Amino acid sequence: MASAPRRDWRADRAAFWILIQPPVLWLAIFFVIPLGLVWLISFADRGPQGQVLAAATFDNYLRALEPIHLLIIGKSLAIAGAVTGICVAMGLPMALVIAFAPRSWRNGLLLLVMLPFWTNLLIRTYSWIAVLRTEGFVNRALAWLHDVSGTGATLFGAGDRWLEFRPVELLYNNGAIIIGLVHIHLPFVVLPLYVALEKIDRACLEASLDLGASTGQTFRLVMMPMALSGLVTGAGLTFILAMGAVVAGDLLGGTSGLMIGNLIQRQFTGANDWPFGAALSFLLLYVAFGLVWFGAAWRNQVARP
Repeated sequence: MASAPRRDWRADRAAFWILIQPPVLWLAIFFVIPLGLVWLISFADRGPQGQVLAAATFDNYLRALEPIHLLIIGKSLAIAGAVTGICVAMGLPMALVIAFAPRSWRNGLLLLVMLPFWTNLLIRTYSWIAVLRTEGFVNRALAWLHDVSGTGATLFGAGDRWLEFRPVELLYNNGAIIIGLVHIHLPFVVLPLYVALEKIDRACLEASLDLGASTGQTFRLVMMPMALSGLVTGAGLTFILAMGAVVAGDLLGGTSGLMIGNLIQRQFTGANDWPFGAALSFLLLYVAFGLVWFGAAWRNQVARP
């Protein structure tokens, strides 16, 4: 007796609509609807006691263009750009090492890259405070080197001219924010780059070398164009996340570490100005959508024959 042919569940439209409903409802209830409410609030007015008053005004968006807010946005863009550049410069060699390592090593190396994700973000940020503060590990190491050098200077008769060590101010500035954000966001560059590099056909690289191209030319003209989509994805993701960072600015930047993410947080908490905070949030979201659109358009352009 012949058995009935097996049906492919992916071709069954009824099964598809049944399976798609739970995730669609989840996204609608916990993402789309709250996001729509915040978008409506961005056009509202703030009452005298912080109430959200129904209105249809662009004043909240125009406030974001005031010089003081433009300075904060410009600073956030500069820090996010610096973090992205450093992450790309560090992440590219790391991704290359993992992609071209022996297969038995790759899982272990990837585990090391993803290991920071297993630690809470606050703990990772506080660890940098312990490293960078005036009595932290870096300044202790510098003080030890200073003492050793002072001992050597004393032996050569120059001890009276040796200056007293002063701790270096490494914390509560933009440099500390960049260091913390690079530590947090580096895996977001390494992982997409590794995926792109791992997919490259090694025969293409060997053919380039066999045809007389140098290692540098093969890297620049063959490998990087093939891995550029992963690089753009990782850089865009890192830039977006660094733009909206809150914890690093508060803990590592101090009073001078105000970024747009911190500004948005303060509108919803201390200032109790939800309409302006919502407008700033959506300005940041528009930048993120613009970067995603640019990346998609660029990939489509590259993919055309």
